[in-house]
Amino acid sequence: MAFTEFGADLEAADLPVPEPGSGEVLVRVLASSLNGFDLTVLGGYLKGMYEHDFPVVLGKDFAGTVAAVGPGVTGLRPGDDVFGVVMRPTLGQGGFAEYVAVSEQYGVAKIPDGLGHTRAGVLGLAGTAALNAIDAVAPAPGETVLISGATGGVGAFAIQLAAQRGARVIATARPGAEAAFVTGLGATWAVDHTDLQAQVHAITPGGVDAALHLAGDGAAVAALLADGGRLASTVHYLPEETGRGIKATAVMADPNPTTLAHLAAEAAEGRLRVPLARSYPLAEVSRAIADFTTGTVGKLAVTI
Repeated sequence: MAFTEFGADLEAADLPVPEPGSGEVLVRVLASSLNGFDLTVLGGYLKGMYEHDFPVVLGKDFAGTVAAVGPGVTGLRPGDDVFGVVMRPTLGQGGFAEYVAVSEQYGVAKIPDGLGHTRAGVLGLAGTAALNAIDAVAPAPGETVLISGATGGVGAFAIQLAAQRGARVIATARPGAEAAFVTGLGATWAVDHTDLQAQVHAITPGGVDAALHLAGDGAAVAALLADGGRLASTVHYLPEETGRGIKATAVMADPNPTTLAHLAAEAAEGRLRVPLARSYPLAEVSRAIADFTTGTVGKLAVTI
């Protein structure tokens, strides 16, 4: 599923099978997932920031089987089940395709027994972003962490990772099914984003120790931090105020093999729940995009 120029619709395309270059492996893709980054690419918002090798195939995530290896590859071989994040230097090849060529050294790891392609296919980018964001704020046991944008893929992983470290999590979610979803993942409290300030202050009048800004108004989230609090933003919001000692970090997901392998092991062993909400066949990616833009709880998978 690709688009041929800026402003063009996403359509099915018949493209040649990529050839793996030096240090690359060719993956027969069996699953992928939808991320906000994909919509940013499709909308043309990265024009001038990345080189676009048209037709551009969407899909940052991938999971499948190694079909062939290029010169110099030593750690993977045909038949290995792998997953990861497409981290090519240009936007062109993506996971919404039957095949993708990726570097052996970065953005790929083996799928352990017990995980499976579909769950692995939604884990790479969102799981990495969540772990990197949690590491950035480093919650200690007993501290309170606010997660804004908690019902999405990154947020769903982040709730679990923060709770595992002994933090008390305040997660944004609408009353009802969304609130049940986040508390089921380990959040101590669910708060409605439309009444964020009042509800958070009712829980922690002095402010939260740390906050993850994954969606919503960054300034409103930062204002709920206690003096000296820590903020991590995956949408690159950094507060302008400097007088309260807030430490802010703009998080860019780093899907190195060690991180991917750690996340996969945690998921395979049942310590990290993969929040798979729905799966779509490749031909119905446009429907998945429409559902994603209206708001989803958890991750949307694409099966090839």
